[in-house]
Amino acid sequence: MKLVSDYFGCMVFDDTVMKAMLAEDVYNSLKRTLKDGRSLNLSVANAVASAMKDWAIAHGATHFTHWFQPMTGITAEKHDSFISPAENGRVIMEFSGKELIKGETDASSFPSGGLRATFEARGYTAWDATSYAFIKDKVLCIPTAFCSYSGDALDKKTPLLRSMEAINRQALRVLKLFGNEDVTSIKTTVGPEQEYFLIDKELFARRKDLVYTGRTLFGAPPPKSQELEGHYYGVIKPRVQAFMNDLNEELWKLGVLAKTEHNEAAPAQHELAPLYATTNIAVDHNQLTMEIMQKIAKKHNMVCLLHEKPFQGVNGSGKQNNCSLSTNTGINLLEPGDTPAENAQFLLFLCAVIRAVDEYQDLLRISVASAGNDHRLGAHEAPPAVVSIYLGDELTEILQSIEREIPYDSKEKELLRVGVHTLPKFPKDTTDRNRTSPFAFTGNKFEFRMLGSSASVSDPNTILNTAVAQILMEFADELEQESHFESALHSLIKRVFQTHKRIIFNGNGYDDKWLAEAQSRGLRNYATTPEALPHFIDEKNIQLFTTHKVYTEREMRSRLEIQLNSYCNLIDIEGRTMVEMTKKELLPAVTAYSQLLANTIIAKRSVCATLPTPYEEETLQEISARVANAYVQVSTLENALHGAQMRHEAGENANYYKDEVLPIMQKLRADIDKLEGLVSANYWPIPTYGDLLFGI
Repeated sequence: MKLVSDYFGCMVFDDTVMKAMLAEDVYNSLKRTLKDGRSLNLSVANAVASAMKDWAIAHGATHFTHWFQPMTGITAEKHDSFISPAENGRVIMEFSGKELIKGETDASSFPSGGLRATFEARGYTAWDATSYAFIKDKVLCIPTAFCSYSGDALDKKTPLLRSMEAINRQALRVLKLFGNEDVTSIKTTVGPEQEYFLIDKELFARRKDLVYTGRTLFGAPPPKSQELEGHYYGVIKPRVQAFMNDLNEELWKLGVLAKTEHNEAAPAQHELAPLYATTNIAVDHNQLTMEIMQKIAKKHNMVCLLHEKPFQGVNGSGKQNNCSLSTNTGINLLEPGDTPAENAQFLLFLCAVIRAVDEYQDLLRISVASAGNDHRLGAHEAPPAVVSIYLGDELTEILQSIEREIPYDSKEKELLRVGVHTLPKFPKDTTDRNRTSPFAFTGNKFEFRMLGSSASVSDPNTILNTAVAQILMEFADELEQESHFESALHSLIKRVFQTHKRIIFNGNGYDDKWLAEAQSRGLRNYATTPEALPHFIDEKNIQLFTTHKVYTEREMRSRLEIQLNSYCNLIDIEGRTMVEMTKKELLPAVTAYSQLLANTIIAKRSVCATLPTPYEEETLQEISARVANAYVQVSTLENALHGAQMRHEAGENANYYKDEVLPIMQKLRADIDKLEGLVSANYWPIPTYGDLLFGI
């Protein structure tokens, strides 16, 4: 029997492997380079590349690739073999430091948002040495950044790395004020929980909407869904457990710290949660997790759905972004300790997050904006589109006591008693958890719960890092000028809470009254992606990112253009898929069933002219009315989609799809879903919700 500890990370060129395979001076030079953030000496790079090649070949690799994350939201790779020609028609296996450090690829077909012309094809990939290389499908994958010939970031990793440097600089300034001279670096850490659906592969292939868009564009609700709440944390079905076992093994080989697995709330829905990792590594690992989930599912004759809302009326899938800040000395800066009221350093970093979330709530909403996530946010399985912070009673009361200049009455932890003498008594947490909050403090971290399941976690963490870096910079600028640090610190914490307490909400985020209250507090409510995205280039946001050199203004405008176009393209594909399914599959099937009903009526009346046919006549009448409506809607939808092509400005086009196309799609769906309930199962041409959700 294989022990996990024996094979964990066996496909990763990690620190243990490097220490074993590199000469001591090369290893030490590499570590110093990574620590100081300097360029890698070419002689060191050659030695690392040679060792990396030997290790990869020993593990069956024949090719290498610079593995990067373009603005498509998924990963990209171009494979090159290690072979080089030798004498007598033979080959040798080579890999140089130059090939390790830098790659060149065709950038012409990747989204750029106008950063370069289509004919300007040259793009560069640069090794991110802080994220370990790994072997996947016999290919050595080298995590890299991706930029254009002019140096513009064409990927999601480069801005993330810039934001990590920004928060490191500003957090160090603040920590020095508290006398933490031993701290030399601060890293953000993330643990992204991943939700997903598993459905039968054969059923998936019979649904063009799932194949083309990742979600069902039609589907009547089944008699049973998640009403009984029996699926959540329920016994995992053998077929799903076999998938999870294989998934864990593959992830563990790649060094991904997959920790928790369970059934989620909806039928066929599940979740995987990892342990924490440094943010850029966590992002790499989450991209790998999504890719490998889909690959392993197919081996088990299933398909893994990562769409945010694959089934209407059923819980959608999110991705909880658990984030924190840690020093190189092992201190979690968001750990309140046993007496948070006396932990001024913690309170200051807590206030930095509170202020950052309040001042840049628009950016946090933008970081999770997508056509798919618009279907999920605000439903009763996801936070609303309004950003707020849940702190819990204890931290809120501590900050209120500072605001009111009164001592905080610390309470001893109550023992939790459940009324059974044989069960142990244990300390009760000082606050409950709030699953309805978009941004919740959960003990020693914040959980950003608005992300959609298919999203890259790069964007929200880039924004969070930069926003908090800005506030820490402002804190440091102010406190460094003060002669009485403690009194200035107290005044700063008090002022931040007074000014930004509107963002704190510990109640039920699903309550409609909260949206009205949020509006009265002045919080922003961007219900849809087209409403949110244009604010990305508000002046204050351009100032934020350019100040910390995370994005240039050009890069920001390009990303806005890409996201707006992506929104339009996704809805356009969905609309065209609805048209094709309706005209080629669904209406012909309904017509065939209508013919059966009509023939039945004729046959019965040929036997007896007065023979009653209420089922056939009433059903046929209702089907005819619904078909007429559906035909009008599908024709209207075709015209609306054609009208979208007449618009060229991305923002105008996005609003057109939101205001004109989506409502027609919803009306067409309503008619088709009613028809599904009227037509015999033998005639309905596509698998139903009942088939899909309970087919495994």
